[in-house]
Amino acid sequence: MSSTAHRGSPQVLETIKALNNTYFGASGYERAGGAKFADVLNPSTAGVLGEISDLTEAQVDRVVADANVAQKKWNALSALERAELIHEAARKVRENQRRVAELLSLETGKPFKESFDEVSWTITAMDYYAEIGRHSIGTVHGTATAGQFHYTLKEPMGTAVIILPANYPIVLSMWTGAAALASGNAIIIKPSEWASLTTLAFAEAFDVLPAGLVQVVPGTAPTSIQLVNHKNTHQISFTGSIPTGQIVARSCAETFKPCIIEASGSDPFIVMPSAKIDVAARGAAFAAFINGGQVCTSTEKLIVHTDIYDEFMTAFVGHVAALRQGHPLDKVDLGPMENGRELDRLERILARAVEQGATVTLGGGRPALSDGSLADGFFHQPTILENVTRDMDIYQQEIFGPAVAVYRVASFDEALDLANGTPFGLGSNLYSTDIAEIDRAITEIVAGMVWVNAPLLDNDAGPFGGRKMSGIGRQLGAEGLDTFRHTKFMMVDANSSEQSFWWFPYADDEAFS
Repeated sequence: MSSTAHRGSPQVLETIKALNNTYFGASGYERAGGAKFADVLNPSTAGVLGEISDLTEAQVDRVVADANVAQKKWNALSALERAELIHEAARKVRENQRRVAELLSLETGKPFKESFDEVSWTITAMDYYAEIGRHSIGTVHGTATAGQFHYTLKEPMGTAVIILPANYPIVLSMWTGAAALASGNAIIIKPSEWASLTTLAFAEAFDVLPAGLVQVVPGTAPTSIQLVNHKNTHQISFTGSIPTGQIVARSCAETFKPCIIEASGSDPFIVMPSAKIDVAARGAAFAAFINGGQVCTSTEKLIVHTDIYDEFMTAFVGHVAALRQGHPLDKVDLGPMENGRELDRLERILARAVEQGATVTLGGGRPALSDGSLADGFFHQPTILENVTRDMDIYQQEIFGPAVAVYRVASFDEALDLANGTPFGLGSNLYSTDIAEIDRAITEIVAGMVWVNAPLLDNDAGPFGGRKMSGIGRQLGAEGLDTFRHTKFMMVDANSSEQSFWWFPYADDEAFS
């Protein structure tokens, strides 16, 4: 692929030009009134793609006001009408899928196949929530008192703010956003500064919905703070780092504003002697290096039983060494990291691990790519560390990059202990055909998800989320829908009966004697 093609297709370049310094509000794309806060860089070349600006405080206030007006109109529609409109937005996403995927690859460095897949997953989440959002809005309960009617209603929160990372900006916006919309809410999306243009381009699909119902607001920390603390926003969904997630949670606690926090992960991948070795090795290579390891559920702790360690590592190293790295619009498996800051952070983590005694089996540095136009890109070789022990800093950290640490264990008990010994509890993986080990992993691993011989799969119908420092709350499934709904309980006596069995005056024979 030529360096010219690395800049993107003419259609996408025109899209970028039109989106520079804009936000998506109730009137469609509008100019952001604040100062420019970042050049948008192509992480493969470090070349400038575009630029993004902050909104003014007044613009953010208007966004919130417009969202609340739209929400009331949206919630007044029938569940069927809302479902049909969400399906229509999903169809528009599919029409724009290649353009959005190409821009996603250019802006974040994700291989085009992964970008295209991400948009596909976004569509399925929208279609899923369009349907289950109209399935049930409450429950009728058996009464505690004869002649009454007891039931619950599910009501929307109001206006939900969705604060996103750069690694999966489109699908994560709808894992929560589609659930919020299906529940009758309005949403305000605050994209990552590393994926703002892509999120803005994606927003075009929502022009089929009432104006102001879905808005996209790029910005720096003050914009996020204003949205989180605003008296007229009613729910916060945050995906990102632990420190920022804690700030969001503390801010929400001041007014008991509901929040869902998906913070970090450092997931284990256990390989036991009964596993199919080459299948496990190939699965581990995928789980560790999809999206360059920049996934909250990436395998970061590869825990291998000593009896099959050498055989497994030979296969694993072979699969990782075969990964093709380069520009994400070329025929590659691995692109660059999202930005230079993340690349520097990864290099510090790996240097510290080596300083503490880990050895580099594969990779370990920046690659020498044959295409000279990528020399300034934020690339890092897929890296395997061995001789890693739990007393090293890397054991307690989230790597979040194209690197994996390998631990040798002598028993399944030791593997479980390593898997549970960190502050994180998002996902976990086991390769084994031993039913006793599978049963123990399911019950004993402290995590929100356990994948057995099926790494990193998602299901719109099943909840996604973690435990411990990985966050609070759940996305996806019926639980993800209820995240964006209040439950109201009603008890109705249509006959307005006297309830003398517990009203005043109390019966004398029920007094203490």
